[in-house]
Amino acid sequence: METKGKDTRYPDYPLFRGLQRPLEFMGLQGRYIYWAAGAVGGAILGFIIAYIIAGFVAGLVVLVIAVCVGAGMILFKQRRGLHGKKVERGVFVYASSMRL
Repeated sequence: METKGKDTRYPDYPLFRGLQRPLEFMGLQGRYIYWAAGAVGGAILGFIIAYIIAGFVAGLVVLVIAVCVGAGMILFKQRRGLHGKKVERGVFVYASSMRL
């Protein structure tokens, strides 16, 4: 028994329309999410090492300094944009390499 006259209904799937936007998590965009994860991981590792070597207070100081430096670098670089470009300042004169 063939069903030539019936329309076949295919399942519907939701379409994600945010593909052209950068990845964002808690205000951090793109690669800075990984930078933040690395900064937190490095701060925890630094805390553990400083705690073993010098004690709790030294570990806490290392933890706070590492988190603050990491957060400062991320905020400073993210404010410049996702694609950190070198900005040349000054007047540039380009001479022609072809003779007329």
